[in-house]
Amino acid sequence: MADPENPENQAIADASEGAEEEEPVKQRKNGLYPGVSDELAESMRSGWADTERHDLAPVAQAAETAARRAALSARFPGERLVVPAGNLKTRSNDTEYPFRSSVEYAYLTGNQTEDGVLVLEPTATGHDATVYLLPRSNRDNGEFWLDGQGELWVGRRTSLTEAEKLYGIPAADVRTLPDALRAATGAVRVVRGFDAAIEAALTDKVTGERDEELRVFLSEARLVKDAFEIGELQKAVDSTVRGFEDVVKVLDKARATSERYIEGTFFLRARVEGNDIGYGSICASGAHATTLHWVRNDGPVRSGDLLLLDAGVETHTLYTADITRTLPVNGTFTALQKKIYDAVYEAQEAGIAAVRPGAKYREFHDAAQRVLAGKLVEWGLVEGPVERVLELGLQRRWTLHGTGHMLGMDVHDCAAARTETYVEGTLEPGMCLTVEPGLYFQADDLTVPEEYRGIGVRIEDDIVVTEDGHLNMSDALPRRSDEIELWMAKLQQG
Repeated sequence: MADPENPENQAIADASEGAEEEEPVKQRKNGLYPGVSDELAESMRSGWADTERHDLAPVAQAAETAARRAALSARFPGERLVVPAGNLKTRSNDTEYPFRSSVEYAYLTGNQTEDGVLVLEPTATGHDATVYLLPRSNRDNGEFWLDGQGELWVGRRTSLTEAEKLYGIPAADVRTLPDALRAATGAVRVVRGFDAAIEAALTDKVTGERDEELRVFLSEARLVKDAFEIGELQKAVDSTVRGFEDVVKVLDKARATSERYIEGTFFLRARVEGNDIGYGSICASGAHATTLHWVRNDGPVRSGDLLLLDAGVETHTLYTADITRTLPVNGTFTALQKKIYDAVYEAQEAGIAAVRPGAKYREFHDAAQRVLAGKLVEWGLVEGPVERVLELGLQRRWTLHGTGHMLGMDVHDCAAARTETYVEGTLEPGMCLTVEPGLYFQADDLTVPEEYRGIGVRIEDDIVVTEDGHLNMSDALPRRSDEIELWMAKLQQG
């Protein structure tokens, strides 16, 4: 990896007119060049083609983001609203993690650029929106090749004029924003936790209570997806289905290596067809399947064990799928594995059937838990009756988690929504959620027969509430145990 040279006392000036000059960028210790000659600096200023793009069309979701900003404006009239994208985070020394915009910013703009900030300025009739971004790297002062985040090092940035065309929002230089915010008067709300410099500029103008109301509103706004969002989720699901097929085809290679082969195989599909994985893939073989978020993925993959694969592709617009299948590594369930798997399948069927408009959100969870509690009583693992088990929550020793969650730009979407509008709320058309019951018998659980220990099963699908019921977006992946075996055999035969 090349090392940018930032010579001592080489100032990277603020490109915006009238702005103060920034602090000089320090040369890296152990850099091979002591400085920049006047001749080299002059050479680097000129001889570059004009690359401004003039034929840009708005991003696909421009109409939707405009409607979302209008709804936000209507909710907080007369107040300045500040929504940052966030900044790069250091991984180690001078390398950064891949950037992912805050969901709130991307949801309202369609833009995903680090350091971006959306500001809604109050007017007599609503708000005027401006997206603040870093402009193109300055070539006159050498920023584009001397700064570690200059375009020569990390790639071309979108110009402010281009950004206006793409996102349908007036654009301005983000480096002017902190001073403007410090000088501003009136009520302000900011989405916290993404940009320390922006928060510092507003420190005497915001309150935790007001800011939390903004965060909650933006979370609840995503409870019901528009048509664009549902389309993006379907894209994510379809790519994820192909990723699961990829994994089944290479299980022999995973058996020769480890769970890492499964993780890498799915990641390839996510990067080829999408932006990334939506969350750390859970590639849990054998007893690892009883660990809910097993993301180390460093264990063996053995014939005779089950593989619990919980993974999702994230689209370029940041919508993610979240699907789980539990597969016999050798292609065939044992009798006990099948019994446990079929119990989870029956519970999922009951849960999915309960997803419909007008139903209380928690009904699908209650339906699935009732089936699992009944199975545990039937197998003699817990004393009944079922009503007693459910009242005391005794099934939770083996079911562990809730039966689903909202899905969208976050894998656990709408997390800041109020309890009365989410968990205690009512399902509406356009809501997207997972249904994912499971049974997990820990390897050290002495309350169950030895043959159960180390078996974990989860089945998860992505469901959208429709006007007359629901649609299983991930139904292209088989779920019944016999269908799983036939599907695996067909894929592995070539």
